[in-house]
Formats: sequence, structure tokens, C-alpha cells
Amino acid sequence: MKLQLIGHNEKYALEQSLLTLFPDERPVYGAVEAGDARWAIVSMTEDAAHVEFVTELSVDGKTARCAYACPLSGDDYAREGQRRHALGLSFFGAARDALDVAPPWGSLTGVRPTKVALALLREGGHAYAERVLAETYAVTPARRRLAIEAAEAGQRAAEALLPNDISLYVGIPFCPTRCAYCSFVSQSVEKTLAMVEPYLDALCEEIAAAGSMVRERGLHVKSFYMGGGTPTTLSAPQMDRLLSALETHFDFGALAELTVEAGRPDTITADKLSVLRAHHVTRLSVNPQSMDDRVLAAIGRRHTAEDVRRAMVMVKNAGFDHVNMDLIAGLSEDAPAGFAASLDECIAMGADNITVHTLSRKKGSRITLAQDEGRIPGAEEVAQMLDYANGALRKHGYAPYYLYRQKYMSGSFENVGWAFPGAESLYNIYIMEELHGILSLGAGASTKMVGHSANGDALIRRAFNAKYPKEYIERPEKWRANLEAFSNFYADSAERA
Repeated sequence: MKLQLIGHNEKYALEQSLLTLFPDERPVYGAVEAGDARWAIVSMTEDAAHVEFVTELSVDGKTARCAYACPLSGDDYAREGQRRHALGLSFFGAARDALDVAPPWGSLTGVRPTKVALALLREGGHAYAERVLAETYAVTPARRRLAIEAAEAGQRAAEALLPNDISLYVGIPFCPTRCAYCSFVSQSVEKTLAMVEPYLDALCEEIAAAGSMVRERGLHVKSFYMGGGTPTTLSAPQMDRLLSALETHFDFGALAELTVEAGRPDTITADKLSVLRAHHVTRLSVNPQSMDDRVLAAIGRRHTAEDVRRAMVMVKNAGFDHVNMDLIAGLSEDAPAGFAASLDECIAMGADNITVHTLSRKKGSRITLAQDEGRIPGAEEVAQMLDYANGALRKHGYAPYYLYRQKYMSGSFENVGWAFPGAESLYNIYIMEELHGILSLGAGASTKMVGHSANGDALIRRAFNAKYPKEYIERPEKWRANLEAFSNFYADSAERA
């Protein structure tokens, strides 16, 4: 779509709106000319106290116009958010009139719609949040309910936090094979087996340094999460070595949960589960993504649904407190009936957490780059899958407790974590709601520092480790600099307090 900007350069916010309303379009910037079939002219006027955006939009001959104005106040960060809010509503209004349809999340864009819901809850309570999400943002009833319930779960989690609490993440960037939908930084163990031991050497060095820094700053680890990749790609002795290093260098006395992603059932063995239980892992994820063998083959998984069933029997017998299972709506060769059958089976297998993702057509994934990954369900079919999940999970006692959205999602839907009351993953809430700092270790790790400025405004900083295992091993100065940044941030936070 041709995009012409007048009086501003808010490309990021505009592209978020474009992705939500026109997921197959890509932005092309320049002056709109006669003969352009799909275009938008987005103009901004602003004075000291107000900003107004006007969007004129045309789609294949049907043209619409929408103006939206809002007051400006606060610091530069707050005013930037207010501009983006006005732009999004202006663009949404024009697109809705031109298309005569509206997406499920209305005009809301970005990763965390729950942040809007939480702000509204704090401002005026449940009924007020419901009304504003409906009338101002045009969010559908089902998505309003999801956003408000997840925001309320975030509120409860925040109330239990202490000022010096943080979470700890450790990344294991290895998998048995690479899935067709995956764009994470992960290496196939088939190709990189020789790199695993050197990677663990480097990781244990970072763990020792990080543990020392955390103690010096007086921080307390509230939740721990080991992800990837697939952490259970490690052998039982390797996992034992890693968890022992963590216990040696970190005080887990205040730990509320210890989570390890087992992920692929073809990596789960009795000896690995024994190691995890010996190290007091409380939460395990087994992520089939589908229980249909045709779908599993289409996405590049080298296991069957029967392998998932066998793995779940071992996991349940091992006695973990909580077990999560992941499914993805919209995978190649799947259909609403097949997705429903997969979900029903996950419920029957006794997982007290079930995360329902929507397929995201990520740029680096095989499913996006290749043309031979099978039939991919359209938005209407994905909607049927998610509607079924919503009803079935609620019927069996699950409630939504965190959600987020991604770029290039089928139908502009969402990912939702569902759990029985009391079985919520705190780490997932902390990271999605940005409730406190997440210290991340390993290749591709993304550390998030969360605090407040001297005037009380939210303050968030990020630091990224080297992306690939080889680079991580060879460049320890990168993670050392990130640990120093983390330490300085919390030293400054103590001074600001």
C-alpha cells in the first residue's frame, strides 16, 4: 500500500496499524499518484496541548476519511504514546469504513493489548474498561473479555512482588530439528553436536558472573525459566551440570516456580525427568503444537502424536507440580476439526496449563520462505479454531491469564495462556506485563530492566547477548557488558528510590 505522511514521521505506529488491518500489504512510502489502487494519506497537526490525525484511505476505488484528535500531556515518552494512539484510531476508522469490516482487536495494535485494559481498569474499574474497549477501540466482546481477564491476572501477580524481585531466564539454542514455523535462534543438534559442550562451558561462566552480580545488588530471583530452542535436547548429565551451576551461584530461596521447556516429546526421557525432579523443577512444558500426524510431518517435526502421549505419561508419573502444553492454530495441513481434536486430547491428558498460539508467518521461518509447506488455513478457519478453544477451555475450568500478539499473525488474532486457578505461570505474566526485570543468560538472550524514573514514570531498558552460539562462545565481552548494564540500572534504581 502507498503511504504518504504529512506533518509527521510516525512510520512505526502506521505500519503496526497496516499489519493489523491489511496483513498481506507491505508499506511503500511516497506521494500518492493517480492510478494508485491502494493508498493512505495520513496527516498530523499539533499544538502544545492537542494532536490530530486525519487519514484518507482508498482500497480499490472505495475511499474513506477519518479524523481523530486527543490531548497531549506529560513527558516526551507519554506524548509520543498519545500521538500513536491518535494515529491508530484515525487509520482504523478510515480502514473500517473502506473495508466495511473490523478485526477482532479493533484499533488496538502492538504486542500487549492487556496494558490498555489494565490502564482502563485502574482508571475506572471493570465496567469502564469494558465500555472504552468497545466504544473507543472497537474490540470485539470475546477479545474484550480476554484482555480484561488477563489484565486482572497481571494485577494479582504484581501485588505479590517485592521491590527487589527479578526473574531469571536461561536459553538453550538447540533443537533436534528446525520446525517450519520457527524463526527463533536455534541450531539443529544433528548439525552442531560438537558445539553443545563449549556452549555449556561459556554459559556456566556467565551464570557464575551473573549470580555474583545479583547477590551484590541484593536482588531476589522470583521465577526461573529455561527455554530455547529445546532445553531437553541436552543429555541428562549436561542438564544436571547446568542446573547444579545455577543452584551454586544463585540463591533460589525466594523462588516461586522453576520452569523448564521440554518442548519436543522426542527429547523427553526418564533419566532427564529424574534429573529435573532432583533439581526441584516445578513446571514442565510439553509442546506438541498438534496431535495430528499429518500436521506434525508438514511442520517438520520428527515425532508422532503417539510420542506425545508416551511423553505425557512419563511426565505425569514423574510428579511435576504443573504441566503446560502448547498448540498452534493455523498450522499447515490443519483444519478446525483437527485442531479441536488436538485440544480435546491435551485437556484429556491432564495439562493444567494450555497455551493456544496463533500461527505467525515470521520472516525467517521456512513456512514463510518456502512455497511447499502445505495448505495453510485462512483467517476464517483460524477464527473457528480459537473460538472452539475459548469455549472448550472455559468449560473445563481453565481461565486466560496472559496474552500477547505478534506481527504477521493469521487473522490478527492472539496467543493466550490458559490455566486452572492457581496454576498460572508467573514468569509468563512477569515478562508479558513487564512487571519486573528479566535477567536473561545465553546466546540470543534478551535482558529486560524494569524500573521507574525519578518522577515515577515507567523506565524500561533492554540488553541483548550475542545472537548465535558460536558468537556467544567467542565474544564473552558482550554478555559481560550486559551484566554490567543490568547492575548499573538497579544501582541507579536504588538511588532513585
